[in-house]
Amino acid sequence: MTRTAVVTGASSGIGKATARRLAEDGYHVVLVARRADRLAELARETGGTAVVCDITDPEAVRAALGGLPACDLLVNVAGGALGAEPVAEATGADWQRMFAVNVLGTLHVTRTLLPLLRASAEGATIVTVTSTAAFVNYEGGAGYSVAKHGEHALAETLRLELCGTPIRVVEIAPGMVHTEEFALNRFGGDAAKAAAVYAGVDRPLTAEDVAACVALTVALPAHVNVDHLVVRPVAQAAQHKTHRGPIFSA
Repeated sequence: MTRTAVVTGASSGIGKATARRLAEDGYHVVLVARRADRLAELARETGGTAVVCDITDPEAVRAALGGLPACDLLVNVAGGALGAEPVAEATGADWQRMFAVNVLGTLHVTRTLLPLLRASAEGATIVTVTSTAAFVNYEGGAGYSVAKHGEHALAETLRLELCGTPIRVVEIAPGMVHTEEFALNRFGGDAAKAAAVYAGVDRPLTAEDVAACVALTVALPAHVNVDHLVVRPVAQAAQHKTHRGPIFSA
């Protein structure tokens, strides 16, 4: 019997790569995002089901996902960063949007799908993709760190509350990942600033690398839970320690 995975943020980046990987691994993937055209294309490619939904709207989430027949795996990917200003210059609007997507969006989707996850015949898994910003702060990143700290707390609390049920709760916290939109969105479309984030870094993580980590944790025996997986490129030893220059031979 084909198992069903729901992936949020599936229209780009880590969400899109994760949906592709899970489809390759035999899941029927429910693709959740706001951009209908991108979802339709990915659904054709993967054989999945496109669900257009703004996850920050709890009623929209219930309407879009509440009627699904099954869910064995939920991968919460939708999120993102907006702005890199110091606290003294930060705008409340950016902070509200980041909290709404990263924390409340994850809450709305998880809460809606919990009954189906509880009903999964072979046990279920909830994977939440956070960030190393969920536990290490840095200058200019307060709003994003606040949101990711909140998402980390949500995942950790959920694991405690689901103890005694056959539902695994996994958190994957990537460091530097070079995707087509993350830094560009953060800097309001400024391509030069976005490119500077990755300048000189020999092989930052890709969306496919993080998708592989999702697949790895999900494929483990049902009684094995990876509570918290931190994944960085070799060039990044810590939030404030990134080597810029050659490491690997061509």
